[in-house]
Amino acid sequence: MASERQVGRQSAEGKRGAPAPALARVGSPLGGILTHAFLLVAGLAVAFPFYWMLVTSLKTPAETTQLPPTLFPQTLTWDNYAEVWRAAPFARYFLNTVFIAGSVTLGVLVTAALAAHAFARMRFFGRQILFIALLATLMIPFEVLLIPDYILITRLHWEDTYLAMIVPWMANVFGIFLLRQFFLGIPGELWEAALLDGCGHLTYLFRVALPLARSGLSVVAIVTFLGSWNALLWPLVVVTRRPEIRPIQLGLATFTTEFGVYFHLVMAAATLTILPVVALFLLAQRQFVESIARSGVKG
Repeated sequence: MASERQVGRQSAEGKRGAPAPALARVGSPLGGILTHAFLLVAGLAVAFPFYWMLVTSLKTPAETTQLPPTLFPQTLTWDNYAEVWRAAPFARYFLNTVFIAGSVTLGVLVTAALAAHAFARMRFFGRQILFIALLATLMIPFEVLLIPDYILITRLHWEDTYLAMIVPWMANVFGIFLLRQFFLGIPGELWEAALLDGCGHLTYLFRVALPLARSGLSVVAIVTFLGSWNALLWPLVVVTRRPEIRPIQLGLATFTTEFGVYFHLVMAAATLTILPVVALFLLAQRQFVESIARSGVKG
């Protein structure tokens, strides 16, 4: 009898622990169809501006202002891209932008890594208050700081120089926050083991923490590079007399004159401008998504 009761109990437990039916796990087919339909519509809405930019770059000047607008060029005009390249020194603009964005990105990675390690592993008076104060600066609009920053640049005699477009942006609060979250997620045992082996803060940072936070470094680098690549307002303020140091975003203003806007050329130039950053994101999207998912694990 005891063995029968034991078998019956095991059978009941097996039924309670059995997996739910596949239909319950997956959900109703109608819900899946609606979800995919919504995602498809949202995806088309996001992709349409890029499609419109591309097709407009291949239209003739008359067709760009035609009403009603055409969704596909009546005549593919590939000469627009050649005309853009001839109308302005875009090769120089590209080199300027790569140099500026690369320098800013490198500076942000260095300063963010050092500051994030300090907030994650060092113990000093006012650490949390200082960190909260840094996060609070994210709520200050850039336009509020524009005039004070410009006054500082003019007093340093940095106007119309690369320094004005690089140095003010070599520290990034978002990068500090993101890397701090990654460093907090690293087991404390590794930090204690590094101390027992005689490692200092910099040795631990470069040999232990940073290799484990590669995805976080990738995101900081991507976000910083894209922000610097797309910067317009600050270069427009500090670069006023030397066109040879203009970044690519200022170069787009070449096709906006007092006689009007050359939409076909503006869109062709914008297409050339956006291609490098799209390629960069597609190459690093896996690290980007992974780091965003992991950044809030501990904090």
